[in-house]
Amino acid sequence: MANLKPWYRVEGCQPREDLRLNKPLNEADFAVNLDHIKRGESHPDYVKPHLFFARTFMTKALRELAAGTIRRLAGEQSETAAVYNMATQFGGGKTHALATLYHLANGGSAARDWPGVDQILTDAGVQSIPKAAVAVVVGTEFDPLTGRQEGNGPVRKTLWGEIAWQLGGEKSFAVVAEHEAKGMAPGGDVIRKMLPQGPALILLDEVINYMNRARVVKLAEQSRTFIFNLAEAARALSGVVVCVSVPKSAILEVTAADQEDYEAIKHDLNRLGKAIMMSADVEISEIIRRRLFDWKGLPKEGELAAQEYAAWVRENAGALTGIDPDRAYEQFKAAYPFHPAALSVFERKWQSLPRFQRTRGVLRLLALWVARAFQEDHRQQFPDPVIGLGSAPMDDPRFRAAVFEQLGSADLEGPSTTDIAGSANAHAVRLDKEATEAIKKGRLHQKVATTIFFESNGGQLKTEAALGEIKSAAGGPGVNMADVDHVLDGLITNCYYLNIDRNRYRFSVTPNVNKILTDRRAAVQPKQIDDLLRKEIEAAFRVKVKDYELDVRPFPERTNDVPDRPLLTLVVLHPERQSDSAATKAFMDKIVKECGNSGRTFKAAVIIVAADAIGAMKDAARDVLAWREIDEDDETKSRLDEGQRRQLTVNVGGSRKALEEAIWRAYRHIFLLNGENTLRLIDLGIVTRSQASSPTENLLNRLTSDDIVTGAPNPSKLVRWWPPALTAWPTKAVRDAFFTTPSLSRLKQPDLIKRSIADGVSRGEIGYARRKSNDQLELIAFNRSLVETDVEISDDVVVLKAEDAKKLLEPPRLARVQLSPDGREVAPGEIVTFTVAGVSQYGEPVEVGTPSWSATGGAIDATGKFVAGAEAGVFGVSARCGSVEGTAQVRVRVREKSATEANATNTASQMLLWTGEVPAQKWMNFYTKVLTRFASTPGLKLRVTFEAPADNAHAKGKADEARAALRELGLDDHISGG
Repeated sequence: MANLKPWYRVEGCQPREDLRLNKPLNEADFAVNLDHIKRGESHPDYVKPHLFFARTFMTKALRELAAGTIRRLAGEQSETAAVYNMATQFGGGKTHALATLYHLANGGSAARDWPGVDQILTDAGVQSIPKAAVAVVVGTEFDPLTGRQEGNGPVRKTLWGEIAWQLGGEKSFAVVAEHEAKGMAPGGDVIRKMLPQGPALILLDEVINYMNRARVVKLAEQSRTFIFNLAEAARALSGVVVCVSVPKSAILEVTAADQEDYEAIKHDLNRLGKAIMMSADVEISEIIRRRLFDWKGLPKEGELAAQEYAAWVRENAGALTGIDPDRAYEQFKAAYPFHPAALSVFERKWQSLPRFQRTRGVLRLLALWVARAFQEDHRQQFPDPVIGLGSAPMDDPRFRAAVFEQLGSADLEGPSTTDIAGSANAHAVRLDKEATEAIKKGRLHQKVATTIFFESNGGQLKTEAALGEIKSAAGGPGVNMADVDHVLDGLITNCYYLNIDRNRYRFSVTPNVNKILTDRRAAVQPKQIDDLLRKEIEAAFRVKVKDYELDVRPFPERTNDVPDRPLLTLVVLHPERQSDSAATKAFMDKIVKECGNSGRTFKAAVIIVAADAIGAMKDAARDVLAWREIDEDDETKSRLDEGQRRQLTVNVGGSRKALEEAIWRAYRHIFLLNGENTLRLIDLGIVTRSQASSPTENLLNRLTSDDIVTGAPNPSKLVRWWPPALTAWPTKAVRDAFFTTPSLSRLKQPDLIKRSIADGVSRGEIGYARRKSNDQLELIAFNRSLVETDVEISDDVVVLKAEDAKKLLEPPRLARVQLSPDGREVAPGEIVTFTVAGVSQYGEPVEVGTPSWSATGGAIDATGKFVAGAEAGVFGVSARCGSVEGTAQVRVRVREKSATEANATNTASQMLLWTGEVPAQKWMNFYTKVLTRFASTPGLKLRVTFEAPADNAHAKGKADEARAALRELGLDDHISGG
């Protein structure tokens, strides 16, 4: 939207001074009384001709009437009428027209300088306005019982007596004195004698009001005859004009006799003269602008506003009614600074009200409206480019009083202050305070409610505000039309006197179902609310979610109420266990770490959801219970009209949706273990029902998008997450890891791990094997297609990394030679027979063929028969089968000696022997603390055997490094396995 100025900052749209100062406005300021003007007792705007004409818009009808009257008074007979009948409804600008004629005839040539008079003279085709004798009789003022008298002058109780006196004083009155005394209407001859020489203007206003009272004193029939005779006489004379406003004031009820007089006088005047309608609808706005503002014509800002609003109308034409898209620009220009709907509503809806005054009533309301709207606080609240219908100051008691006066009843005082404005707790006021920033700033609830009030005729008649009318009046450039729909929903849900029926809205004087709801809500018990919440929360979260296997556990009281299983488990806490409570957090911590008296194994499987603020949820539950009770109460429903019953049905369903929405919004905090085994909070933020089909689906979607919950993991991730201590990883342990380890993603379904295993095996990333009874592994599948349904989750079925699976694919070969016995102790000369057994790379027996034997002491033959030698010590026995060699040790004891030999031995040296395993990390200590003691001893022998595991990727390199080091030491560089 262009940067349009608020209407009150536009030059030329300043309200007139008394409105700017918000001075008290009397109804008389807008209800023109011709008799008061004549006596100089009216508002200066009416009494002073220059001011009067400055604020008067010369409508086509008013120009025609004024020009014809001046032309007739000037003696012209052609294109003129001697009698004018303004027999239209009251409040249509008729008295203002009579005042215009009064000033012109009374001012004479001086009137030429008044605003707009030059145009009248041009239309009349005369050079100047003749000064005329003027008689004014206003039916509401002239009393047929007491009459009128000035000083010692005669008392006048009849129309003819009063007119004669005003036109010619004693001389003219003398002509009709006898007729006055006898209450007889004079005929044409007498009337012509009664009239003065020269121009004469006779103005009769509120005639039926006078006739109503004249009927009591038997003057009504003669008065009607006089009006007819006067019109006949004037028609035949030059320079005489009779202008009559027939309708009576709205103060009295119209009787059958009044209606008869009205029809008769109207018929006579229409036959003898000219009927005239004083203001067309298109001219009402111009009249209002001149009367209320220092108007100098449409300003540039008004054209810009009209352009913007017209563009908005075209853009939203399908949603709007009452404004023609093709004529919107002209409509907004004609109404500026008002919105067209702010003026047309009175013509469209209010003119059918018995008490409504078409022009003066609208002027009175709009004057109070503009005066209030120009006050600083109101301008801050409504900085609108135009004065919209929704900005009517319903919070102003004076304005409301004027509205109710036009409505003819103050019955809506209570409903308007309760639902719209006028009290701090009015529903529309409260809803605006609680709304989003855009709605709050535009006070859209109050605008829409006020629009409905005016468009539904104030509830006095069965008139309704259509949705298109509301959007036309309350919307505009910069207003989100979806916000209007949202506001209407809020008003219908909260207001006590607003009714809806098929997208038609109406304020009524009788309470609606919302008021009944308020009474029923007070009777709802806390236990009812708790029972309903438990039921609805459980139902909301138990909805199954496609592709997820989930165990929902609502409202646990103990930790073992939540089973310990490798399965996503959703724990829904009772609403009273609010998420920000320390006690709730302690309870959640126990649930994820304990299950009864035992520690929880599958602690990562537990997902907890807790409510944060439960006030809205409880209120919504209370509404559901109250609406349900109303719906089930046949006696209450019988008092509702058809529209209210439909609204009840809508509200029953709407309350359930509101409760669902409240549950979604309350349960937005998710708790689960993080990698540090502490509770992690995930806040779902602002949650709405449009985000998913259930709150469970909504939170699972969030956890999945954050990779906290996953589908089948990529097999490469299994390899990356492989436990370092395991070569073979049982499939059951693989599955369980996703529910025991918080740092891993949780599986949507436990069996999805089968898909990962099958994919990994099919792609050659992992192997699939079974552990046999001898604890050996049998490869089932590797690098070939495996169907996930064939994958077994078990402790005995394992997965292997690719390199370990490949080993199981090689045919059995001799990997190790085992000699038996090993570590045997024998005496010198004793015989030990050694046997060999082959072991494959898979740890299974394998044929070894014929080994070649060798020993470091004693003697051994080709069959493995070892004969211990005389030398004592630890000796090695080796059997080589191809490139694989196995060794065993044999200890030869010292031969027992004779006494002579023993004595000789005491003086000789002894042999010290030790055999055992030295941990690798203690080898240096073994050397420094043990071997260094014998390093210089001749004959010291040292034999070393070491076994060092190495994976396939590094075995060859390590073996080559070890061979090089052995060669540097001058030792045998043969290393098996490398």
